Amino acid sequence: MKLLADAMLGRLAKWLRMLGYDTMYVADTDSYAVLRSARTEGRLILTRNDELATRRGVRALFIDSDTLEDQLRQVYLTLGAPEAPALPRCSVCNQTLRDLPKDLAVSRVPPYIYKKHESFKICPECQRVYWQGSHWRRIQIVVNSLHDAVGSDKMAEAGNRVSDPDS
Repeated sequence: MKLLADAMLGRLAKWLRMLGYDTMYVADTDSYAVLRSARTEGRLILTRNDELATRRGVRALFIDSDTLEDQLRQVYLTLGAPEAPALPRCSVCNQTLRDLPKDLAVSRVPPYIYKKHESFKICPECQRVYWQGSHWRRIQIVVNSLHDAVGSDKMAEAGNRVSDPDS
């Protein structure tokens, strides 16, 4: 499923990309610009704007919480895990990351990172290089908590709503 996060959800968009969700981010606060982008690319809008989420003819998910962890949990519980296998995406431009041979990473990462790591990824669009640094542990903790939440009866009963243009 393709997602579009509006201007209020930039941090959520970044995390969803790292988790493998195809997530476009529109920094424009104009609702018409958000709608236009979502319709052009066939994306579900993620928004904290109740008016936008309930607009007729719009496929949207109203994000209830201000906290990132709760936002991630809501998306995961409502939409499910990203397509398997979840391929990591660039946290900046949303492109699917590709493997980067270690010998090609030598000039692109700090020397101590090069020595410490064997596996690197690169964004084919913006050329950013990624590796499983200390932040990776935090991402794994979040992923594990999302998996645990799926099994939780309390979270399964959460009142998530995806508006459908046909309703």
